[in-house]
Amino acid sequence: MKGNILYMENKSVIISGLEKKSNDVRKLILKMIYKAHSGHPGGSFSAAEIVTTLYFHLMNIDPKNPSWNDRDRFILSKGHACPVLYANLALRGYFPVEETNTLRCLGSKCQGHPDMNKLNGLDASTGALGEGLSIGVGMALVGKLDKKNYTIYVMVGDGEVQEGQIWEAAMAASKYKLDNLITFLDYNKIQVDGFVEEVMPIEPLKDKWLSFGWDVQEIDGHNIKQIISAVKKAKEFKGKPHIIIANTTKGKGVSFMENTPKWHSGAFTKEEFSKAMEELEERI
Repeated sequence: MKGNILYMENKSVIISGLEKKSNDVRKLILKMIYKAHSGHPGGSFSAAEIVTTLYFHLMNIDPKNPSWNDRDRFILSKGHACPVLYANLALRGYFPVEETNTLRCLGSKCQGHPDMNKLNGLDASTGALGEGLSIGVGMALVGKLDKKNYTIYVMVGDGEVQEGQIWEAAMAASKYKLDNLITFLDYNKIQVDGFVEEVMPIEPLKDKWLSFGWDVQEIDGHNIKQIISAVKKAKEFKGKPHIIIANTTKGKGVSFMENTPKWHSGAFTKEEFSKAMEELEERI
């Protein structure tokens, strides 16, 4: 089926369904990282509601035809958080869920960073931080030149916006009035070396994006109603690229992981895995 899979339900059912699906995504992320003994759980958990809402409600896509030319595109610029993308692709039907058990294994389709040459459903290979937004700008520009109606979605990390290439891409997007480009900034305020404010402050974020000529919104990145509303508003606003600054919590959903730099990356012990899974099972 092209398009989303929850479009016929009423709003309350959509929200509750997406909340449950986001929790299922977190559980699958937890399982694959535990089995791999490595990965990036914190930033994968912080992005769960956004990526899940895109893949299960907002994006016009067809899992049976991943290369469909008129599909919406999604680029995970913060490629180290690929477990959240793999979980959504698998649960959405792009490939068997069992394939996620091979995360980070030699020869696996689910590499430590997205590789579009190995896995169906990926629109870009990412991992070198800062490059995803540039890729998105290129795709959005092609869409404009070809007079296509698809939307390009990009997710960037907050540590990533310390990269100069992000701002070069921001200037280009503004110059070409790429209103078919919607960027989510996963603002969980933690990067690999600690809290973003201590490593390299990036505020005032809203004012910076406004000064670069972007349409800017700020939301709670775990509030699905706000995510849906923000995308709707972005699509109605013409003439500028869009940035949705999503305030999130690193490790959201598991008490001992939340807002803790340790869980930017790392492996779970058996006890940590059991405790985290128990909390997720009780959540929804």
